[in-house]
Amino acid sequence: MGKISVADSRYSYTNEGEWPSGSVDIHHVVVRKSFPRKAFFVASLLLPVACYFFSLRENSATFLSWSFVLSGLLAILLLWKPVDKESVIIMPAFGVQLETHYSSGRVIRRFIPAGEILKPVLVECVTPVTCYWSLSLLLRGKEELMLVFKELRPPMKMLLPVWKALCASIENKESRVACSEGG
Repeated sequence: MGKISVADSRYSYTNEGEWPSGSVDIHHVVVRKSFPRKAFFVASLLLPVACYFFSLRENSATFLSWSFVLSGLLAILLLWKPVDKESVIIMPAFGVQLETHYSSGRVIRRFIPAGEILKPVLVECVTPVTCYWSLSLLLRGKEELMLVFKELRPPMKMLLPVWKALCASIENKESRVACSEGG
């Protein structure tokens, strides 16, 4: 059971490798927590705002209370990461299970049977602001692609091993079907 890992500033990737006889291949992309840097950023934004409202003498209690409420909401928005990790569990004989683990403890699992998967594809997504890569599954009988990582946007160096494992799983399934049909 080999373990491969890659990390960057936002995400870390681990591959638990194939379990005995290649039955299960598990890939995790985990959000790295960078709390001290974000806390410093939030404090540097909120301190001047709080000082300004405190310096106003008239209705300073009202301004101060509103500044604390708004500062708290801003801190929650900047620091809150709803997703902790997303996992891809490849079971060549059965299919692929996609898991999203949230900070609240909730886990959403989606299972795609092996017979429905036509091909895994890497797609370049372009928006007016940014450009990033995404891993999707082309499914039989569906017009839209299914995103493998629904919430996270891992870099290409983390998507590539998952894509290769999915391709290998699909090729193994097709060769088994071809061998069983031909014989």
